[in-house]
Amino acid sequence: MKYRAAGITVLAIALAVAMGAVGCGIKSAPVPPEQARPARILDLRASAATGGIKLTWQRPTHYSGGRAMRDLNDFVIMRAADDGPMAPLIEIPITDQQRFQIEREFTYLDSETKMGERYRYTVIAETRDGYRSLPSNEVEFSRITPPPPPSPENFSLPTPSPLPTN
Repeated sequence: MKYRAAGITVLAIALAVAMGAVGCGIKSAPVPPEQARPARILDLRASAATGGIKLTWQRPTHYSGGRAMRDLNDFVIMRAADDGPMAPLIEIPITDQQRFQIEREFTYLDSETKMGERYRYTVIAETRDGYRSLPSNEVEFSRITPPPPPSPENFSLPTPSPLPTN
């Protein structure tokens, strides 16, 4: 009888441990894939820079479903020349996940552009699990040669406008 009680105790402990192992983890409702992707970037901007076109955008901080995002992995910059199709230009990894202060604004200089050409860009954010945001707002930029600075020999001041009379 003594051995039987000990066996039942061991069995009860083993059963409790097994149930605890199965019950571990966070329980929540499943998230549809369209809500698990990063929120769409809506503030992509392009500007002239020495040596190319500078792109600037803010880091997405939430998933499209509204929850705070903590697993941003990289950005994929898409580029098209003129009216051509968008194609991946570069993947920019996010390396600040473990830092106290994260980067809020990102920039990229596209130095592989030509003067006189028109380019279109979008940015896609991607999580560690491979969920991709919808493409950002599209920006368009044409590189032009700036006008030469005025020379002292042919520089003239603009004609002043007459003062208003009352």
